[in-house]
Amino acid sequence: MAKEKLELVEVSPRDGLQNEPDIVSTENKLALIDHIVRAGFRRLEAASFVNPKKVPQMADGDAVFAGVPKRDDVTYIALALNLRGVERALAAGAKEINYVFCASDGFSIRNNGGTVEETFAVWPDVAATAKAGGARLSATISTAFGCPFDGEVALSRVVEVAERCVAQDIFELALADTIGVGAPSDVHERFRAVKAAIPADIQLRAHFHNTRNTALANAVAAVEEGVRVLDGSLGGIGGCPFAPGAAGNVPTEDLLYMFTRMGFDTGVDLDGAIAAAHFIGGVLGRTTPGMVSRAPKWPA
Repeated sequence: MAKEKLELVEVSPRDGLQNEPDIVSTENKLALIDHIVRAGFRRLEAASFVNPKKVPQMADGDAVFAGVPKRDDVTYIALALNLRGVERALAAGAKEINYVFCASDGFSIRNNGGTVEETFAVWPDVAATAKAGGARLSATISTAFGCPFDGEVALSRVVEVAERCVAQDIFELALADTIGVGAPSDVHERFRAVKAAIPADIQLRAHFHNTRNTALANAVAAVEEGVRVLDGSLGGIGGCPFAPGAAGNVPTEDLLYMFTRMGFDTGVDLDGAIAAAHFIGGVLGRTTPGMVSRAPKWPA
């Protein structure tokens, strides 16, 4: 009997590096991406097209997209927060754009430059521009589990934002625990409510940060709710520059080990993922938070 497929989207080149204090060279970013592709990942966030003054690590998005391995079986995702970012991503050659909204005004003002209501004003233009540029479009709802500035985020607000996201032509919707405050019960509740509120043909995706060590448990809860696309960052590196105390993402190799052990088929080679985690740890000059990349091989 064939194993059930589970897609792991690798976000270390974008979310993993965006909060680093020292600029990682374009050369090292491309070397990381090469490691990622060789490990078997077929979808990854290569860069974001945001204000380089606010997120200087992502200032070389055009060069990154110009240098990635050109393969028909690999999708390189560009992240954007506004129409200008979408236009830049398309000009760089992006064929998939992840557009980010927030579930809370406090974070939206700092991260997206306006309230939630204000950021949706451009959404029809964003969708039309992406379509005209030949890119498929996904949306992510950040702070879907809590906001560092506004505190708890009501379930009804998350559902409302989800409904506004799917008003445009997107193929996928992600819920993100931007500051790592969610527990499995929250994951069950929120994905269940969002799933009931959006069209059945829109794919759900989960993005968990490990700030409070709940990310792996939350990933299992998401899969139990039917989610089959999970983000991860090799080594557990990363976090949002606008989230105080950001302490890293869920480590991809930890997700990979756990879900492979649970019987899922990710198409990714664990040894290759661990090698990629070691590579980026060497570039950053420190031990990364991921556990599996530091553990003995099992089975030996």
